[in-house]
Amino acid sequence: MVKAAKPVGISRGQCLCGKIRFEIDTPARWAWHDHSSASRRAHGAAYATYVGSWRKRLRITGGKSGIARYEDRATGTARSFCATCGTPLFYERMGAPHMVNIPRALLEGRTGRQPLYHIAIEQLQEWAYTGEPLVPLKGFPGVVWQRSKKKKPMDREGMF
Repeated sequence: MVKAAKPVGISRGQCLCGKIRFEIDTPARWAWHDHSSASRRAHGAAYATYVGSWRKRLRITGGKSGIARYEDRATGTARSFCATCGTPLFYERMGAPHMVNIPRALLEGRTGRQPLYHIAIEQLQEWAYTGEPLVPLKGFPGVVWQRSKKKKPMDREGMF
């Protein structure tokens, strides 16, 4: 059995509309980027970044009755979300009943863990941003873009 580190702080979170509020004791157990198609679809994003917490360290501080739940018996997972605004809240695996995973973006401040791990990296989408250099888009403050790669000029001598 893995022993939990002694809590040293609290990280608070909420859904988009603010109806659901919660907090976890920090440090969290772990953090990772999930590139799986299930998380991609659940979040409507290229990947989801999660923070894993011991279930006993998660407290719902507001709006508990507004939490909806979807269970996927085929995969043994459950996803909870705000019934009002649809924000994904918790991801659980039935094989790990003592753990709960929370989208990192919902938590304010530090969690005590950096997302160093990638799950289902083989499902990384070719259209996902992976750190390429970006430059400001002229005339659009706050917008950056990735310049298209210049095509190499054709070597006309080697054509025939």
